[in-house]
Amino acid sequence: MSEQNPSIPASLQSIVDDFQGVAESERLELLLEFSEELPELPERLADHPELLEQVVECQSPVFLTVEAGEGQAVRLFFSAPPEAPTTRGFASILAQGLDGLTRAEIAGVPDDMPHLLGLDRAITPLRLRGMTAMLGRIKRGVSELG
Repeated sequence: MSEQNPSIPASLQSIVDDFQGVAESERLELLLEFSEELPELPERLADHPELLEQVVECQSPVFLTVEAGEGQAVRLFFSAPPEAPTTRGFASILAQGLDGLTRAEIAGVPDDMPHLLGLDRAITPLRLRGMTAMLGRIKRGVSELG
């Protein structure tokens, strides 16, 4: 188990713990499992891709949007092609770990959180930078919510 980081929300810490709890050789497989769990876009967004922002730092075309949800909750929506499982996996981790949290909880997530997954030797640094860029876009989107 990884050491608890007070700035990482419990939902995201649970995912980090899952990655830290398996052998390094099995982490890429776990990432691929997450790629299969990326929720589909709601119809209102699927029919209007212009409402999503492309994360140009990613090697694969990934798009996201940040919206205000009920109360203090933030809603996150991602689009990533099935033929880009690494990118989809990262998007799914962020969706599962951050969707529904408050603005403050998301803003407090460390920028280097993707490295806590222990995938540094399993995937290229460029792909890790893509996940870091997704997190950065989410944080910027949260700050723009008001």
